[in-house]
Amino acid sequence: MKKFTLEEIAAACGGKYVGDESLKSTAISSVERDSRCIKENSLFLAIKGERVDGHDFIEKCYADGAVCAVCEKAPQNPTKPYILVDSTLEAVKKIGMAYRKKFDIPVVGVSGSVGKTSTKEMLYAVLSQKYKTHKTQGNLNNELGVPLTLLAMPEDTEAAVIEMGISDFGEMSRLAQMVQPTVCVLTIIGCCHLENLGDRNGVLKAKTEMFKFASENAEFVLNGDDDKLSTVTEVNGKKPIFFGLDRKNDYYAENIQNNADGGVLADLCFGDTKLSVKIPAIGSYMVSNALAAVAVGKLCGLNDEQLIKGVEAYKTVGSRANVINTEDYKIIDDCYNANPTSVMASIDTLVNFSGRTVAILGDMKELGTNELEMHRKTGEHAKEKGVDLVIAVGPLAKALAEGSGGKWYADIDSLLPDLKSLLKKGDTVLVKASHSMQFERIVAFLKG
Repeated sequence: MKKFTLEEIAAACGGKYVGDESLKSTAISSVERDSRCIKENSLFLAIKGERVDGHDFIEKCYADGAVCAVCEKAPQNPTKPYILVDSTLEAVKKIGMAYRKKFDIPVVGVSGSVGKTSTKEMLYAVLSQKYKTHKTQGNLNNELGVPLTLLAMPEDTEAAVIEMGISDFGEMSRLAQMVQPTVCVLTIIGCCHLENLGDRNGVLKAKTEMFKFASENAEFVLNGDDDKLSTVTEVNGKKPIFFGLDRKNDYYAENIQNNADGGVLADLCFGDTKLSVKIPAIGSYMVSNALAAVAVGKLCGLNDEQLIKGVEAYKTVGSRANVINTEDYKIIDDCYNANPTSVMASIDTLVNFSGRTVAILGDMKELGTNELEMHRKTGEHAKEKGVDLVIAVGPLAKALAEGSGGKWYADIDSLLPDLKSLLKKGDTVLVKASHSMQFERIVAFLKG
């Protein structure tokens, strides 16, 4: 990482440095919250979790090479310096923000109700054609994950793509203060976290908090097909750049052909330019994500060849529209998370596959007072699209089963004994629900 001394870190977080004064000028090698990841000259964050208290591991971290700890109470045997703070979680946000300021590079902040991660991966694939690019790993998109992502930027980072996830008002402001995006990308304003945000207008308000803390002269790249985002006509005195499938957008698509697991063909258009690409993904919604990445790529100076190569270098991550071919079934493992918008998009993708289609769908959480109606409408969408069999799992999903005319099971344990008899050899099976439903168990069962 760039040079970041203990003295700078203590000043950044307003902590009290305790220990050998001569070590204040020591530069740290990394910031770690996991005692198993300590390296020589690491800074250890002692965080008190639900099951484990990081303060219990400070001495072990010192022994393993940590040069300093950030902590809320003094270690019992402080053989090395420590920085005493009121809250380690609050301190790491301030430390992350201070480290971000050491970089004068394109930093893309990405958010939205659907497609944050796949758009982040597409942006990474495109920007990597020109720059040494840093990106959010895994699910590190919250108020702890974002500063850790910033603090993990190597010294030679030339561009960064930071995913920003929220569930309540004020969170995006705190994330954007740390990230200070030079480009803000918003994908879709959907029905998620409505128990806190109320409705889609609330989601729009919460997501666009990002704009207040964007860097000076930042650019704003928004999905113009979204009825909420398309109402944003000016941000900080600047007209947004709109992307989407509709020709009204600055970046739009033509000649879309979804060949299921054969990839998605499309012409990506802007100005007088038309880029013919093959996107290595199964969903037509990936065309919109590609357009967002191309728009950002143009802002960052990539040429047409780099843009095409970048889009075609995209790789899916984890349980997000990941196609698994087994001897008996084609499984679409999309069980990382779910809301009505993303489930309907996955259903649209499923019906592009040939042969019999099956959707195993579960509860979608945090939808607020209209949760049952949203589940029912999602089921109706599956029925309208012609999914051959819908299997709904979970108390909320009973409404989904009613809407689709499908089968309902109270939980995974009651489904699994029947599952093989419900399926046929050659089926394409979509598996999707909120992460807490643990639908990866169903994927493992089908693979096994």
